Amino acid sequence: MYKTHTCGELRKEDVGKDVSLAGWVDRRRDHGGVTFVDLRDRFGVVQLVTNPDISPAAHHALDPVRMEWVIKVDGNVRRRPEGMENPDIATGNVEVEVTKVEILNPARTPPFMIQQEEEVDEQTRLKYRYLDLRSDRMRDNLILRHKVVKYIRDYLDERDFIEVETPILFKATPEGARDYLVPSRVHPGEFYALPQSPQQLKQMLMVAGVERYFQIARCFRDEDLRVDRQPEFTQLDLEMSFVEREDVMELIEDLYTQMVQEITPEKKIYQTPWPRLSYEEVMNRFGKDNPDIRFGMELVDITDLVAESEFRVFSSVVEKGGDVRGIKAPGLGEYSRNQIDEFTEFVKQYGAKGLAYIAITETGEERSTFLKFIDENTKAALYQRMGAEDGDLLLFIADQQEIVLDCLGRLREELRDRMDLVDGDTLAFCWVIDFPLFTWNEEEDRWDPSHHLFTAPMPEDVKHLDEDPSQARGQQYDLVLNGYEIGGGSIRIHDGELQEKVFDLIGLDREVARERFGHMLQAFSYGTPPHGGIAPGIDRLCMLLANEPNIREVIAFPKNQSARDVMGDAPSSVTEEQLEELHIKLDLD
Repeated sequence: MYKTHTCGELRKEDVGKDVSLAGWVDRRRDHGGVTFVDLRDRFGVVQLVTNPDISPAAHHALDPVRMEWVIKVDGNVRRRPEGMENPDIATGNVEVEVTKVEILNPARTPPFMIQQEEEVDEQTRLKYRYLDLRSDRMRDNLILRHKVVKYIRDYLDERDFIEVETPILFKATPEGARDYLVPSRVHPGEFYALPQSPQQLKQMLMVAGVERYFQIARCFRDEDLRVDRQPEFTQLDLEMSFVEREDVMELIEDLYTQMVQEITPEKKIYQTPWPRLSYEEVMNRFGKDNPDIRFGMELVDITDLVAESEFRVFSSVVEKGGDVRGIKAPGLGEYSRNQIDEFTEFVKQYGAKGLAYIAITETGEERSTFLKFIDENTKAALYQRMGAEDGDLLLFIADQQEIVLDCLGRLREELRDRMDLVDGDTLAFCWVIDFPLFTWNEEEDRWDPSHHLFTAPMPEDVKHLDEDPSQARGQQYDLVLNGYEIGGGSIRIHDGELQEKVFDLIGLDREVARERFGHMLQAFSYGTPPHGGIAPGIDRLCMLLANEPNIREVIAFPKNQSARDVMGDAPSSVTEEQLEELHIKLDLD
């Protein structure tokens, strides 16, 4: 072994010991002939010291050494002189007086300072990811992710779950996003698809009698990226037989609650038991189905109050069946017109035509785009419903309901960030339930599943499939944390006839259904237990536990926002010979 101890484990109890250490040079300082070097490995940092009067050979050997060189040293542990201790590191009470130095590998000057908190362009960090991962922050993120996955495995193992790996190469059965396709060399003209999820396979495992399955599954979706998406991602994939919706939710709630307490005890869970909110409720209160419930500022419907007002921006929208809703931003009543215009431009990005407002100063003075068009009784009723007080800024959008909810939901979170309303160490889990089973697709003139094809309707709503599918709710449940959906699941359809009825409703030709899902329909004919599951994302959870702004910070080698690996320069072109073997011709015109 190159080392007897790690760089993070030496303490005052080790004083007098002869040790061997190896790692990267973190920092070097020359003080009046005495050289100090901070040596770093994954476990921490320790100070080395060489004195030309005590060990001239070792002191001379350190002359060429610079940051990020890899070295091995032998030496003796001693107490740091009184007053020279460093309370910021675990080894701060001791140092190693070096007697021998071996240079294992020199290093070029890195393109950025690895341990110093400085703004580095993300493209540079991703290009040199192997250097970025040396930093304490990224190391801690990898360790956190490891602990999360290990905790999940141990927890589920204790509850009789079996971890089963499912194929990466499978059949192309589109599930909402575009598939990544893999051409087959031995079957010319045919393709595998990388799994968007193991959905069908885990249901087949329930048919197989596994009963309690899980997998830390790699999944692939060719979709537009954002801060919480990657082309390849990892999820806890879980399925259980002979369960109802509440059984799955209770299992995950207990797993995550205990995990947070064990792995991130500094975090606090906002509310227990976790709230169970209907889809209709969260849309009306928060404008989105993955709400951040850590702060108020909820949406308020004033449609009925302004339906007949002289302010045509409001009343004309109501006449056309639209909504008028608003939110209250406490303490922003002194905002200038230019500051309010920034909010207007923000919501216009998402389809709003404008933003009406009432700004109330601390002394009760009012500025508004529309108050002069409404009478005193309407104003009083509006203030009461909004809970308006001196110092408040009231913001309103009038449009079709979908646009109003989306824009106010986004504006609510924009205000959250500007006003610094939440604590990153507070984890507000909630469940969103009672989603509509279908949504109407105007362009295709058919119903689309709101979750996926295999979600079962609520038992009492099965009758609506024949009468009015819009009234049918699905046995779906989404797990939401701090404004992010971090998992979704459902009780599945286990009856072949009901599954075919759903195929018919979404306009999926029975012949096409049999071609894509015949293996499932056939399996269902051999005795299928009632079953359900969930697939929480590992990346999003770790992002929130680590207080990181995006999931790239908790993935060792992520793609950038253009789905490119800038370190390995992928995707890349391949040779003509490889294409010929796969019977592929490129047409890039």
